[in-house]
Amino acid sequence: MLPSCPRCGLDFEQGEQGYIVGAYMLNIVGAEMIFMAAFLGVLALTWPTPPWTAIQWLAPVLVIIAPVVTYPLSKTLFLAMHLAVFPTAGAAAPQQEG
Repeated sequence: MLPSCPRCGLDFEQGEQGYIVGAYMLNIVGAEMIFMAAFLGVLALTWPTPPWTAIQWLAPVLVIIAPVVTYPLSKTLFLAMHLAVFPTAGAAAPQQEG
């Protein structure tokens, strides 16, 4: 990700205590929800004989790849939630003339 928006100058790295942890937490929760949806979907589609061996090998791959793939989206969503609560937190400092 870029450090700031090239159009409006919004700083994407807020630098506040807990900001990075919040973005990571949103990412982990989202990745776990993707895993659970995939797991339950496979179980529902293949019941009564689910492919346990395939699930056993593919589940760890999904658990490792999902957070990496979804991190930019979760960081952007957390920034949007942060700005909804603190609207002036990411405002660029006004430039002084002179």
